[in-house]
Amino acid sequence: MSEYNDLNGTQPGPVPPFSTAQQARVASPASPADPTGAGAPAPKPPKKPRTSLKAFAFGLLGGVLGAAAVVAVLLGFGLVGGTGASVATSGASSAGSSQTITVNSDDDSNTTLANAVATKALPSVVSVSVTTAQGDGVGSGVTLDTDGNILTNYHVIEGAQSISVSVNGDSYDATVVGSDESSDLAVIKIDAEGATLTPVEVGDSDSLQVGDWVMSLGSPFGLEQSVSTGIVSSLYRSTMLQSTSGNTIYTNLIQTDATINPGNSGGALVNSKGQLVGINSLIESYSGSSSGVGFAIPGNYAVDVAKKLIAGETVTHAYIGGSFQTVNAQNARSNNLSVNQGAYVAEVAAGGPAEQAGIQQGDVVTAIDDDEITSSDAMLLAVRSHSVGDTVTVTLMRGSKQMQVQVTLGSDEALQQQQDSDSSSQGSLLEQYLEQYGNSYGNGGGYGNGNGGRSSR
Repeated sequence: MSEYNDLNGTQPGPVPPFSTAQQARVASPASPADPTGAGAPAPKPPKKPRTSLKAFAFGLLGGVLGAAAVVAVLLGFGLVGGTGASVATSGASSAGSSQTITVNSDDDSNTTLANAVATKALPSVVSVSVTTAQGDGVGSGVTLDTDGNILTNYHVIEGAQSISVSVNGDSYDATVVGSDESSDLAVIKIDAEGATLTPVEVGDSDSLQVGDWVMSLGSPFGLEQSVSTGIVSSLYRSTMLQSTSGNTIYTNLIQTDATINPGNSGGALVNSKGQLVGINSLIESYSGSSSGVGFAIPGNYAVDVAKKLIAGETVTHAYIGGSFQTVNAQNARSNNLSVNQGAYVAEVAAGGPAEQAGIQQGDVVTAIDDDEITSSDAMLLAVRSHSVGDTVTVTLMRGSKQMQVQVTLGSDEALQQQQDSDSSSQGSLLEQYLEQYGNSYGNGGGYGNGNGGRSSR
C-alpha cells in the first residue's frame, strides 16, 4: 500500500493506485551516508621512463604545436569555448518580461552543465510557506515576472490562511491572484518592495523528447534552493486523483527520474538551457519519497494557464458534452452490450459537441483518436488532454455496429459560469463537471456516481 504525507502536516493516508501517483508535498529523512565509509586505495603512480634532455625538448615542442593545431580546429568549428561553464545575462528588457540568460558549457560533463544551469535557474525558484487550519507546510514556486507573480501548484496553497514567499533569503507576504483547481495550478503575488526578482526564462515543453537532460529545482522537505538532475523518462502520462476537495485531472504529464520529493511541488523543471519546461507536481512512490518516478505539468500549458489567471480570465477546458459511464464485463452482460469495456453514453447535452457529431444515448465509446477508452475516467482524461476547438475521431459501438464520428471539442466555460451564478452550489467546479459529464456505469446494470470516495491528499 502506498501512502503520502500532506503538505499541511496531516497524517499519512492511503493513495489510490495510478499506479501510485501522489502530490509531492512534505519532508522525509535525507539519504543514508556511504555504508562503507571507506574509499578505494589510491593507485600507484606509473614509473617514469628515462629520456635525454634533447629528446625531451623536441618532444615538448612537438606536443605544444600539435595541441595548438587541434585547439585551432575545434575553435574554428565552435566545438570548444572558454574555460568551464559560464552564464551570460542580458537582463529584463522591461517590467514583467523574463530574462534571457545563455548557458555555455565547454564539455560534455554533466557536473559542468548542472553548475551552469543551476546558476541560471535557481534565482527564479522560490520557497512557498503556507499556514492552513491543519498546520504549516512548504512548497515551491517559479517567478514569472518582475511584478511579483509566481506560478505554483494549487495543492500547495489550497486552504491557505496565510502565504509567505522566500526570495534570496528574504520573506514576503503573498496573496492569491487566481487558481485553477482542476489543473492544479495557481498564481500568487508578492510585493517585493524593490527587491530584485529574476523571472524564469520559458522554454518549449512541446519540443521535449524522451532522454532529454532536465533539472528539478525547489524546496524538497523544506530544503530551499535544492536541485537534482535526470532525464525525461516518458511523455504524455495522464491520471486523475481524488482528494478532500474534489478531483484533479493531470494530462500530458512529463515523467522524469530527476528527484522530486514532497516540497518540490510548484517548483521548476528546466532543460539544459535553464529554461522552464515543467512544474513539478507528482511522485509515484510506495514510501512517500522519491523512487525515481516523478511528474511535471508541461510548461507551455502551465504558463498559458498562468497568463489567463493574471489577466483575470476564465481558464477553460475541453469538453465533449455528455454523461459517460464505465462499461465492464458484468454490466455489459446485464445490459446486452456488444463490448465489455468502454464509456457508455448515458446522456447527450443538447446542442453540445457530441450531439452535433451524431453521438446518441446508448452508444459505447471505445476510442478517441488512437487512445483506447476503457472507462468513463479514461474518456474524461482523453478529452481533457486536448484543447478547446480540437477535432477528434471518436470510435463507438451502436449496438453491434462500429462507427467513427468527428467531434470538435467545445469549452466548459458555460458550465463554469453556471456554477458562478448558482449561489447555492456547494461542490467544486470539477465535481459538477464529473457529475454532469463523467459518471460511471455501476455494477449489475445500475447507475452510480463515478467520483468515488473523497480521500485525503
